[in-house]
Amino acid sequence: MDTPQVTEIGCANITSENFAPFGVVVTATPDGVTSGPADSALDLTAGTPRFYIMRLEDRPPSFTGITRHRRSTQTLMSADAREWFLAVAPPECEPPAVTDIRAFRIPGGVAVTLTKGTWHAGPFFTTPAMAFANLELTDTNITDHDTYRLDRELGLRVVVTLTDDAL
Repeated sequence: MDTPQVTEIGCANITSENFAPFGVVVTATPDGVTSGPADSALDLTAGTPRFYIMRLEDRPPSFTGITRHRRSTQTLMSADAREWFLAVAPPECEPPAVTDIRAFRIPGGVAVTLTKGTWHAGPFFTTPAMAFANLELTDTNITDHDTYRLDRELGLRVVVTLTDDAL
């Protein structure tokens, strides 16, 4: 197999506005605040919810596949409260083109809830290892794991350039 061609994409600092096509940005709120849009963004009705802390190692911002889960939302957050990165594409892309993919810089203490079907690659980070809180279904990675291989289908590896440039 040939070595995939490298394609670079920029990285934007995440905001509720620029992430809206892909899901919801969840930030800290004072205790006692009533339910809002971030709370109602969850949809785990297709199975049994699973909340766990996953430890990942050696995940620089580069990928050859992008995945989606059609049956549920997924919430991710750094359990280490450190900066991390995520690449996403809209759920309606069948399959996503490289031009559909956006990458985001996410500060520690901020979570994202991906809309059902949102394509995603990551989480990525620049340290040797990180832990992440993950809320999905117990069988998400068995029965609801649709991956599009950019290397096989397009001959590409996507590298996220870690700058503050807007997408």
